[in-house]
Order: sequence, then C-alpha cells, then structure tokens
Amino acid sequence: MPTVPPLERRLGTVDATAIGLGSMLGAGAFAVFGQAAALAGPWLLLSLGLAGAVAYANAVASAALASKYPSSGGTYVYGRKQLGEWPGFLAGWGFVTGKAASCAAMALTFGVYVAPSYAAPLAVGAVVALTGVNLAGITRTALVTKVLLGVVLAVLAFAIVVGIAGPPRASSAAAVTALSGDGAGSPLGVLTAAGVLFFAFAGYARIATLGEEVRDPTRAIPRAILAAFAGALAIYAILAVVLTLRIPGLLPGTAAPIRELAAPAGPWAEDIVRAGASAACLGALLALIAGVGRTSLAMAREGDLPRALARIGGPHSVPWAAELAVCAVVVALVLSGSLLTVVGFSSFGVLVYYAVANASAFTLRERPVYCPRWLNAAGTAGCLVLAFTLPWASAVTMIVVLAAGTAVRAVVLTTRQRRAG
Repeated sequence: MPTVPPLERRLGTVDATAIGLGSMLGAGAFAVFGQAAALAGPWLLLSLGLAGAVAYANAVASAALASKYPSSGGTYVYGRKQLGEWPGFLAGWGFVTGKAASCAAMALTFGVYVAPSYAAPLAVGAVVALTGVNLAGITRTALVTKVLLGVVLAVLAFAIVVGIAGPPRASSAAAVTALSGDGAGSPLGVLTAAGVLFFAFAGYARIATLGEEVRDPTRAIPRAILAAFAGALAIYAILAVVLTLRIPGLLPGTAAPIRELAAPAGPWAEDIVRAGASAACLGALLALIAGVGRTSLAMAREGDLPRALARIGGPHSVPWAAELAVCAVVVALVLSGSLLTVVGFSSFGVLVYYAVANASAFTLRERPVYCPRWLNAAGTAGCLVLAFTLPWASAVTMIVVLAAGTAVRAVVLTTRQRRAG
C-alpha cells in the first residue's frame, strides 16, 4: 500500500476549543433540557451533575490519549494502539455509523427551524454547503464555526437575560405538578435524564478526531478539550438553573425550552432564538461532518474502510474522498423515510466509543496528573450504566449494527489472509 500523506497542522488552541464548544452547544443547549426535566423531575440539576461527571472522565481520558496519539481518528486510533484492533474497530464503527445518523438528524432539525415545509431540501442544502466549507480547508471550518458559535452565545445570553427579567411562567403549584409526573424523579428517571444530558457534552470528541491538524498537539489538544468541556458545563448549569426557576411548569417535555424562556418578550424574541438554534445546528453539523470524515480517513488508512477513502489532496490538504463519502451517506439518510428508526442507535454508539476511550486511558503507563487510573475505571463504568438506561430498542439496533460491522470485517480479514497465504 502506498504511503498516505499526513494532514497539515493548521489549527491553534482557540480554533480547536471553538470547534469542540460549537459541537456541544449545537447538540444540547436548545433541545435536551425539556426531555431531561420530564425524566428527572425536581432532580434535573442532579442529572446534569451526573452527566457532567461522566463527561469529565471521558474528557480527561480523551485529552491524555490525544496528547500521546495526535492523529486523526480519535478513539478509533487510541483503541487500536492501547487495546487492540477489534476494540478500536468497534469504537470507530460505532462513531462513524452513529454520527452519520446524527448528521442527518441535525440537518433536518435545521430545516425544521427555518422552514418546516421544506425541511428535507434545506437539510440537503446544508449538508452539501458545509461539506464544501470543510473541503475548503480546516481553517475555513474553524472560522465558520467561530462565527456560528458567536451567534449562538449571543442568543443564549439574550434568552437568559429575557428569562431572568420577566416573571416566572408558572406558579409553584404548577411547577410541582409538572415536575412530578409518572416516573419523574425516580432513580431510573434521574439516570435516564443523565444519559440524555450526557450527549450535550459529546462534542469535545471532535477535537480529538481532528488531532492530526492541531499545532503543538501535546499541549493544545488537552487544553482545548478541557476548556471546551468547562465552557459547556458552565453554560448548561446556568441554563438549567434559569429554566428551572423561570419556566418550571413549561419545561418538562418541551421541545424548545430556550424559545419558551424568551417568549414573554414577544414573537420577535422567539425569532431571535430560532435563528440561534439554526446557527447552533449548523455549527454542530459542520464539526460532525469534519469529525466523521477524519475518523473514516483513519479507518481507511488501516483497511477497516475502503482504502480509497484515505485519499488526501487539494490546495488545503483535506481528506476529500472521506468527506464526499460522508456527505453522500448523510444526504441519503436525510432523504430516507426510515431516518427515525436509524437515528436512535447514535446515543448507544457514542457511549461505546467513550467506554473504549476510558478503557484505553486506563492502560496508559505514563499519564498526566489530571487523568488518574481510578477516574478511567469510573468513566468506563459510567458509560456502560448510561448505555443500558437508554431505550432498549436503541441499544438493540446499535448492537446489531456493531455485530454486522464486526462480521464484515472478519470476512474481509479472512479473505486477505487467504490471498496472502
């Protein structure tokens, strides 16, 4: 096999932090709190704390591993290096398949926010346009992400100020009733809510998957991962407190909690929130496409995906073949009528991915002080606990996808060995 050239290191610490934070806020700030509140009842902040604790364990594991293996692919590479080819493959396959579905869901969410009647065409347009941004080079990806992140932060700040300035949207009695529904606040409800909230933190994986393109990666990647995590945790904590205090009766189950928070200011305020949510979706989608493309590149280099996807070229040294393949798959998922049955397994796949990351970090001989071995063990256990609090259909679907990928890889390896023999 010919030598595959490396990607160029063009990103600084601020760029990497913006990509990670943009990914997290797009996935979580505008949507997850309503569903989590319906599950956790009055214990929403406890669920957020549990999710943050597991996410912190994953973040420090990813930071330690990324500083040791600063190449594209994230946990796919770490798993191969520290645990063996098969754990690495499971992490990579779970990430690529699950996040491809997430890309489609994020694109459709953007379409629904902008014009529900034309959601699918708008989603396809967004995927194609953002793939074009990624093909223009990783520095363009970082620049557009920073612009979108600025819009999102401004809109969130606006909604928080409006929510604090206005009167509470429900009485104390209504709040108690709304936050005490069937199963709300039970131990299982709190854990399930933590699982929902956990995925609002998952964006820092994008920093690790782009590790081959970060300057001074040993220092920059850990700093970027931890800074993005800390920023997201602070924003989510503020949002959780404000939402719980200002719209307690409307929060459980609402699909648009930030819009409800800003609603007292009038329709114009809701339009501003809608624009912010659209920007958040685009920022998360941009980083997702880049991350899935880089993981696909890493898997193609090792022969776990077609080697043609490892091609790098163009004036900006980008993995154009993998990016175009991801674009095609996501567009197909957007146009597929079965998307709702496909996207459910994404969350389970992410937890498998991070379980492998924590297990990989556990085996490190030399480790930074911020990444003790006990925390890696706790992170692995936390990922598995959250995985099995998810709806059973989601877990079974992803297990089937992982099994199918494993079977195909086994057949391919056997065929290669026979030909070599």
